[in-house]
Amino acid sequence: MGTNEKIGGGGLHHIALRANDFEATVKFYTEGLGFKEGHSWGEGDSRIILLDSGDGNYIEVFAGGSGEVKPEGSYFHVAFRSNNVDAAVETAVAAGAEVTVEPKDVVLGSNPPTPVRIAFVKGLNGEIIEFFHSTGENQL
Repeated sequence: MGTNEKIGGGGLHHIALRANDFEATVKFYTEGLGFKEGHSWGEGDSRIILLDSGDGNYIEVFAGGSGEVKPEGSYFHVAFRSNNVDAAVETAVAAGAEVTVEPKDVVLGSNPPTPVRIAFVKGLNGEIIEFFHSTGENQL
């Protein structure tokens, strides 16, 4: 459990995504990015699966998308921790993602300065995925 006393725990549990192509989306996240299949339920356009990103945080994939790629919505992107951003991007691209921001080193803030390596890709449904690695003493 997390340390957020206001909500009794904290930390990301899952982000929900309605997939245009359920099987392709599950394959992208499992075979392409190494997520593990967790719980699943429902049938046809009512199918839902929780995919573990590797540390108990999930993407919840719903079937029954409209088939059209949506413009950016309420969520700007989802960020996943990675200890090798460059390799994560290569893996995502091999699975069908499109690079939107090449891997780069940046420093977040100044008190204290926090060096990180980041990159962004667009997933199969137009979702923006960030790979994030804290590279310095000050870990995020």
